[in-house]
Amino acid sequence: MISVIIPTFNRAGFLEQAIGSVLDQSCACGEILVVDDGSNDGTSEIVRRISRPAKVPIRYLYQENKGASASRNMGIVEARHDFLCFLDSDDRWAPHKLKMQLEAMEHQPQYLISHTRELWYRQGMQVNQKKKHAPPHGEIFNRALQMCVVGMSTVMVRRELFTRYGLFAEDMLCCEDYDLWLRVSRKEKFLLVDEALTLKNGGRADQLSVIHRLGMDTWRIRSLCRLLERAQLSSEQHVQALAELERKCIIYGKGCIKHGRSEEGQRYLVLPEQFRVRKERS
Repeated sequence: MISVIIPTFNRAGFLEQAIGSVLDQSCACGEILVVDDGSNDGTSEIVRRISRPAKVPIRYLYQENKGASASRNMGIVEARHDFLCFLDSDDRWAPHKLKMQLEAMEHQPQYLISHTRELWYRQGMQVNQKKKHAPPHGEIFNRALQMCVVGMSTVMVRRELFTRYGLFAEDMLCCEDYDLWLRVSRKEKFLLVDEALTLKNGGRADQLSVIHRLGMDTWRIRSLCRLLERAQLSSEQHVQALAELERKCIIYGKGCIKHGRSEEGQRYLVLPEQFRVRKERS
């Protein structure tokens, strides 16, 4: 019933552990799809070696480097089952993760998506999370505007969700999960399986959140602009999205001005006004 999609790029040192945590699940999945986004570190050899004795089919898919969104989209298109789970290749799962999520979603079929709590590790040591990082349940749109509150490695998704709301935006170099969860949460409720079933490794230089950390808010701003332009938002959602766009633009715009990029800063400071004017005219 479950396809597990593992996108990876030059993560040979972590990949075996990630795949192993899927193979060790108390509820076996139907297949594992490893989507190699152009690795040159021996990733293919690791997958082939693990595949031989594995009881679960492991499919190796290769593409030239296109990014995380394109990798996940390839996995979605190629997956054979109705429940889809995603696991970043440097993360891993607790042994009952799939079992608990599948039971929760079968018991509550009105949900198209569920997610779990996480345990965070940095350099092998567990780190505490702030209250703002606590994953929400139910209607999460307002929380999702502020930051990405649904961990990519925590979700189980019915295929129907992608039919309704589309795939990951491949022009988003980062924050592609933030972008998708906004599109989904304006209409759908999220089911929280309230257990820490996902183990997340962080704090390394090769992670997108580190590579794009200085400009990450520009990607969230881009996503908010797209949401306000294209999505069918309720009046309340429009007010919430515009308020969050303004907050992010003020923070980023003032930061640009402080660091001598006045023209860029002014561009962001006035950006929310065009959406306010457009709303008033409509």
